[in-house]
Amino acid sequence: MNIFSIKATPSTPYIYFDPGTGKLEIKGRSIPENSVSFYKPLFDALDEYVKVPVTAIKVIIQLEYYNSSSSVCILNLLKKLETLKNKITDISVEWYYEEEDEDTLAAGNNFQNIIHLPFKLIKVID
Repeated sequence: MNIFSIKATPSTPYIYFDPGTGKLEIKGRSIPENSVSFYKPLFDALDEYVKVPVTAIKVIIQLEYYNSSSSVCILNLLKKLETLKNKITDISVEWYYEEEDEDTLAAGNNFQNIIHLPFKLIKVID
């Protein structure tokens, strides 16, 4: 399976998924017109990834701004990973938030409480 990558735009985040290492990064702004269709190729890539034996996936989410429909897609992504705990032995999530961004910190806390995966909240200090 090849590396999956989407370049950032003013309304969509940079997405990078390396099946060789299991590293998945989502960074930037996520306010696409249609979040479900934007994130669908990533979900498809993950479906392909778990068809072969895999051991790890590390999710790094560093969104400076995102809309509510993107939040639902991120939650669905995390729920999908949660269902794969039996197939992937090492799953971790790193949620980055700016030091002054209480909304993103609160969202990370909410995701952490909903999803039963190793979840780290990491403060970015400028």
